[in-house]
Amino acid sequence: MIFAVDSPRVRAGAGCYGDAGSMLSWARPLLLAAMRDQAATAAGDGGGVRRLRLLRQSAGAGPGLRPRPGVGDWSEVLRETVNVLQSGCVVAVPTDTIYGIACLAQNSEAIQRIYKIKGRNTDKPLAISVGNVEDIYKYCKVTVPDQVLSDLLPGPVTLVFKRSDGLNRDLNPFTDLVGVRIPEHAFMQKLAQLCGEPLALTSANVSSRTSTLTPEEFKDIWPSLGLVVDGGPVGDMMSPECRLGSTVVNLATPGKYSIIRPGCAFTATVDILQKKHGLSL
Repeated sequence: MIFAVDSPRVRAGAGCYGDAGSMLSWARPLLLAAMRDQAATAAGDGGGVRRLRLLRQSAGAGPGLRPRPGVGDWSEVLRETVNVLQSGCVVAVPTDTIYGIACLAQNSEAIQRIYKIKGRNTDKPLAISVGNVEDIYKYCKVTVPDQVLSDLLPGPVTLVFKRSDGLNRDLNPFTDLVGVRIPEHAFMQKLAQLCGEPLALTSANVSSRTSTLTPEEFKDIWPSLGLVVDGGPVGDMMSPECRLGSTVVNLATPGKYSIIRPGCAFTATVDILQKKHGLSL
């Protein structure tokens, strides 16, 4: 099953993100109408999937296609995505950086499905994605002031803290650390809020392959997914920097930070941590 959503985009500066002052986003035209169709069942087209396309207003559109504000336009997609996640399946979703696959982080069997789909070594951790900054405190032992979290999130950054007892021990059982994200993407934020628990999130690709900016780029794993949410192309497909994924920073030690992965927001992240908040390497 594939859902197509017209998603907000993150404005790209240098690479996917410019300096600290450019962490802005804007919404593309609002979703306006839906249509259902059946996809071809030919091999290579995902094995025969039902499509729900959410259309944008076009020139000469009639009075029934007037804009409606907010993520209420995504209500059917959100409802179906929550149902699929709660059934224990893995879904593909657009984020503010690259496409990801996600499951409920508290579902141990679903976590194993992600590793199997990606062919990923089980000693490589998965991040979690939550809907609000306040949720981070439920699953992480936060070592920085609230303002640090608010300055970095939502955004293309993964913050690594020591995990709390509230997080499923089968998620990354080999470490006491966990990375947490709040993508700058209204659909992802609302999805986590509606699920009422964190999502385990990783890139939508087979391990060691290039990260993906459109659903077509990870078509080989569609048959293993319960749902594909199509938000259109993410970022500038001609820019290699836009495939770098989020910047991953370790904040587990009070007053310190270390960069685990530079990602697409390295300069902006370091400026906020070091220049604004005085953290040191």
